[in-house]
Amino acid sequence: MSIPSETAIEVQGLECRQGERTILRDVTFSVRRGELFFVIGGSGCGKSTLLKHLIGLLPVAAGRIAYFGSDFTAAGAAERRAMQQRFGVSYQYGALWSSMTLAENVALPLQEYTKLSAAEQREIVRWKLAQVGLAGCEDQFPSEISGGMRKRAAIARALALDPPILFFDEPAAGLDPITSRSLDRLILEIRDNLHTTMVIVSHELPSILGIADRAILLHRDVQGILADGPPRRLLAESTDPRVREFLAPEDVVSAVHQP
Repeated sequence: MSIPSETAIEVQGLECRQGERTILRDVTFSVRRGELFFVIGGSGCGKSTLLKHLIGLLPVAAGRIAYFGSDFTAAGAAERRAMQQRFGVSYQYGALWSSMTLAENVALPLQEYTKLSAAEQREIVRWKLAQVGLAGCEDQFPSEISGGMRKRAAIARALALDPPILFFDEPAAGLDPITSRSLDRLILEIRDNLHTTMVIVSHELPSILGIADRAILLHRDVQGILADGPPRRLLAESTDPRVREFLAPEDVVSAVHQP
């Protein structure tokens, strides 16, 4: 797929903290519109912290985040809320409300941010669930479906407002290889059909090497970005042993799949 050159996300000199502790410093990267962009690295390197800063759950200590040219970090509260409606988030374990059906979960953003009628909402919910392979599952509860189906339902909810950007936090966590591969195919289909920009936090090598257009590799040694580029090219060309240690551990190289 040919990816347009327009920048969807621009991050400059970002410093990420949790309390008084600096987790990441001087993080700079951009994401093109329609790009399937991964944030990768080992445990404790700051992947989830960076995601929380990108979506506004944690305040930025220094630096700038912009979406489609609009400064997110400098925006006022109302403007930030409006910008946040332009991206959807799928959390690591789905974060579905257990007391609600899948349809009720997916309808939540529509109820909160639109003035659509109940009938219009139901039609959109049916379509979004069908998009992720859950047609006919509207009345089921999260406890009644598999982990992979819950991940799909969470993606349907993230898609409810047709956002141009989707963020994923470890989408393959806890899934078996076959279900993980199926989820990767779904992510590719959404990107290709809707031209959605995807930012995916992950440490799952089969997904990273299988579907990513580009990735930044975070590392605790540098408290920031150790490498930036297409993962397969980084694997083939990087001379940094820390990059190769992450991308080519002997016990998982044989597991790399193509979706």
